[in-house]
Amino acid sequence: MARYEEAKAGRWIQPLRRGYKLACCDCGLVHRVDFRVFKARVQFRVFHAPRSTGQIRRHMRQRSG
Repeated sequence: MARYEEAKAGRWIQPLRRGYKLACCDCGLVHRVDFRVFKARVQFRVFHAPRSTGQIRRHMRQRSG
C-alpha cells in the first residue's frame, strides 16, 4: 500500500507537482492532485482516486477491528 504523509492542521505541505495524493483522515477518501503555475498564479486540479481510496479504507478497517 502507498504511504501517505500525515497532514496536521495548520501545517504547510510541499506537494509533488503531479500525482500528489491527499487522503481524508476520517473517511479515507483519496484524491490525486496536480499543480502548476499559470501566468504567475498557482493552479491545481483534483481527481478522485478510487483504487487508492479502497486500499486505504481496507487498511482503516483492519486497524479498527
